[in-house]
Order: sequence, then structure tokens, then C-alpha cells
Amino acid sequence: MGKKILIIGGVAAGPKAACRVKRLMADAEVTIVDQDSLISYGGCGIPYYVSGDVADEKELRSTSFHMVRDEYFFEKAKGVTALTSTRALAINRREKTVLVEDLTTRKQSDLTYDTLMLATGSTPIVLPIPGTDAPNVFTVSDLHKAIAIKDMIAKGKVGKAVVVGGGAIGIEMAEAFTDLWGVETSLIEYMDQVLPHIVDKPFAQIMEKNLRDSNVNLYLGESATEIIVKDGVAVGVKTGKRELEADLVVIAAGIRPRGELAREAGLQTSERGAISVNERMQTSDPDIYAAGDCVEITHLVSGKKFVAPFGSMANKEGRVAADNMAGIPSIFKGGVGSFIVKAFEVAVGSVGLSYEMALAEGFDAGYSLSSPSDRAHFYPGHDVVCLELVFDKKTRRVLGLQGTGPVNDSLSVRLDAAAVAISAGATLDDFGTIEMAYSPPFSPAIDPINAAAYIADNLCDNRMRQIDMDTFYDWMEAPEKNQDWIVLDVRHKNEVAPFAEKYGSKVWASLPYDEVRTRYDELPKDKKMIIFCNAGSRSFEVQVVLDSVGITNTLVLPGGYNIIRRMGGDWLPTS
Repeated sequence: MGKKILIIGGVAAGPKAACRVKRLMADAEVTIVDQDSLISYGGCGIPYYVSGDVADEKELRSTSFHMVRDEYFFEKAKGVTALTSTRALAINRREKTVLVEDLTTRKQSDLTYDTLMLATGSTPIVLPIPGTDAPNVFTVSDLHKAIAIKDMIAKGKVGKAVVVGGGAIGIEMAEAFTDLWGVETSLIEYMDQVLPHIVDKPFAQIMEKNLRDSNVNLYLGESATEIIVKDGVAVGVKTGKRELEADLVVIAAGIRPRGELAREAGLQTSERGAISVNERMQTSDPDIYAAGDCVEITHLVSGKKFVAPFGSMANKEGRVAADNMAGIPSIFKGGVGSFIVKAFEVAVGSVGLSYEMALAEGFDAGYSLSSPSDRAHFYPGHDVVCLELVFDKKTRRVLGLQGTGPVNDSLSVRLDAAAVAISAGATLDDFGTIEMAYSPPFSPAIDPINAAAYIADNLCDNRMRQIDMDTFYDWMEAPEKNQDWIVLDVRHKNEVAPFAEKYGSKVWASLPYDEVRTRYDELPKDKKMIIFCNAGSRSFEVQVVLDSVGITNTLVLPGGYNIIRRMGGDWLPTS
């Protein structure tokens, strides 16, 4: 036999590296060790298994040609030994051995290696509150828990569920319980928005409205303080404001990298406990590599280290680690945090930095909001995709893109294009000329990603003035508090009517887009006018026209009604 490669961890990065090594060094002796009995499964597919979109858990462990990735598969098809139900206890770097324990027999033994790879993954955060050890309280950490959750629901044991955590997993689990199973579901998030630190508030609010419209009870700005347990079983969740009944509780409060084994072996780890690696996925010991949720990588926008807990990233990192273990120089530069999630009929995603995070990182950041059609406006079935492009005002570098749209390719293709461009340090000018495949069934002639850059260019060069969405919402909740402002709605009078009826002409004025050039003298000179249309494009044109005749007391509402109606709000007309 050739080189001995020992890999600890068998979900994503580990199996990827093992199979890649065998393709590069057929004579290598490759062994995977994992404490679970189920390995090499699509962990990100767990919510879709619970929802029923994926009917059988074996589908999460199967290849595209329908072979289950178990010990037999790895041995016979891949030439890799898989030791399941086997826990790695300690690494002896001097002797190049790993002490392992067979969890079935409790027998301990040493495994030798020439090169070691750690793919130990992450562990879910369990809240330090009473009741989390009840048998019907779950984290979404492995396939066994997913099977147990689905079994409870399928047997009719769950009428009410509470999900703690408004990140991607929490949202996906809330959808899974509500959509297929009809379980009354409550979602608790201690921040004041879902998807905190991932998307900015307008897009969080769009997802929040979508959840509420889909019968998910959403409680923001509340922390779970106790799991209420009676007769050994969880029956509810207590927050600082209320008690919620529950037959099942899911805690989706985030993850921590599992780097204890590395730290105890004297390898360098971060403050968060993640394993430190270089671009070759090499740890502080040149004979030990690491990949997946247990490592930190470089954020290609901020330059800081972060954990990217996605199966897609784990597979890429695993391949790079395998190349280097096989002697082929290969690097993994880092990532830009590409993310997308869907719930019911809405998708939300992001890449790079949000506006909030860009400011926190010290950038002189700006943003554009846009809401164009995802396909040619004349093509049947077209919909709206809402985008926010974040940029640095000084350098014009694009820092991030986020958005929302229907559950199809309209959002993902723009995020994917942006990920490549942002990774390469693209500017607004680059985004304005990104070439996207064009055909009316797939995109407009001016692609949404180009349109977002055009708006950002106008903002960056001070050709356009806009009002912040939060400021506009605050005013519309109580417009009588500031009578120096007025909305100038340039849409068709039929579209304006519900707003004018609710607020009157002193708050909501109408002047159709095609009449501005001949009737601008009718506009008030003593008020700040917020120009309002469906997408924002007509509003900008009107602002330019008014500027040309000396009327400069205007601000554009970016993204217009297309974004507003998706965000919702008590101030909006009901008709």
C-alpha cells in the first residue's frame, strides 16, 4: 500500500477528500473515521426531508445513480475504509497516531497516519436554559434527529411546534412544519429581524411578511428563557413576554465549529474554536489538514476570518485539501458568504456584505435598491426580483448583493454572478457591464444585476438622492408628526387611489409620470417631496426633470411599491 491518509469526519468535506485522494493516488490507504453510524449525507437537505419534499432519508445519502453512501459503498466503489460509530479521542502528533474508540464495543485502539485530515464539522448551540434535555426538544444537527422529528409528526404527535432561532435553518424548519404537515408553528428570534447579520431589514421584513402570511406565528426581539417541562416532556416555551404551547421544540440558534480535537492536540485554533488553516487547508502542523464547518476561511471582501457552514464550501475545501495531501499544489482563497434560503413562495439570498455589516467593517458604504422584472416584462409569467447592491463610495468597489424573488432561478443566477465578480474585486463599472445570457424567457435585455449597478452609479456620483427605507416607514406610521413632507406618486391614478383615499392630498399627492413636464408648477415648493413609483426608475427620471427646473426638494423612494408591498406595514392601504 501507499501513503496512509486518515480522515476524521464523514459528512461532506471528509468523504470528498477521501474520494479525491483515491482518484489521485490509487494505491493510497485511505480511512474515514466518524462517530455516527450514518455518513456522507446532505445535511443541508434535512429540512426538506422533514417537510416531505425529500421522501426518504436514504435519498440524502444516495448518489445521483442511486447507490447509498454507506460503508459498503466506500469500500467497494471507492476503495476507502469507513469506520463508523467510531470516535476519535486524541491525536498524538509525535507518533502520528489517533486514539479511537469503537462506540459499540468500547474498545480503544491507535490508528497510524502519514497525513491526517480533520473534518469534524460543527455542533449546534444549545441555549443555556432549563428544559433543553427533554426528549421532544431537538437541534437540527444530524440525520438521526431529523428522522425522529419526522417520525413524531407523521404519527400525529405534534399539533404545535416552536422553533427557536430565525436563521436559515429555523425558517426552513418552520416552513417544513407548517406547509406540509399543517402544524401550528411559532418562530422566536431574539434579534429584531430574521436572518440577522445576513440581510438588511427590508429583505428581512419581506421574509417576515411571507412567514406571517403563511400562518407562521413570528415573535421578534424575544429570547427563549425556559423550555417548560411537565412529566419529563416539553410542553411549551417561555420568553420574556409570553408562554407558547408546544408538542415539539426545535432549537436552531446557530452552530459552533468543532475544533476541540485539534486544540487539544496543540494545533492553532481561533477564538471561536475553529481550526486555523492556510490557503492549502493546512493546519499549523504541516502533516495535518482540515476542512469544512470546523475551519475558518478568509472573507474576500472584509479580509477577516469567518466560518462558512455550507456543504458546498465543505466539498470545495475537501478537494483542495486532497490535492495538497496528494502533492498537487492547490489553494482555496476564501469565500464571500454566498447564501440563499426559500420559505413557501419566497426566496431570500445574499453574497458579500450587507449594508449593515459593511458599515460595521468600516467601509464608507452606500446601497441601491431596485425591483425590476426577472424576465422580459412582456414574457408570460414574469415576476419581480428585488435587489440591494452594496458598494464603497470611495473606491466604487462592490461589497455585496442581496435580494428576494420567487422560488426559481431569478435570484440565484444574479447572486452567483455577483459572487464571482465580488471575489475578483469588481467595481460598479464592472457590474454595469457584466454579461448575462439573454433571452426573454430568462431575463430582460438590461439584466437586474446591471440595473442595480446603474442605480448605484447614480447614487455614488450624486446624480440621485434617495430616502432611507427605515426613515420613510417611520414617517408613514405617523405622517402628521412631520407635515413638511409629502409623497409625490407618479403612477397611474388608479394605482394612487387607495393611498390618496387613506391619507388625503396633503400627505399623498398624485401627478402622473407623463404629466410632470407640463404640470410641475402645481407642485408644492415648501415641502420635501418623496417621489414614489412601482420600481424607482420613473421616480429618478422625475427627480432629474424637477432638478432641471429648479425644484430640488425631492427624494426618491428606492425600489418603490414593488418592495414596499412585499415588506408590508400597518400603514399600507388594505385594498
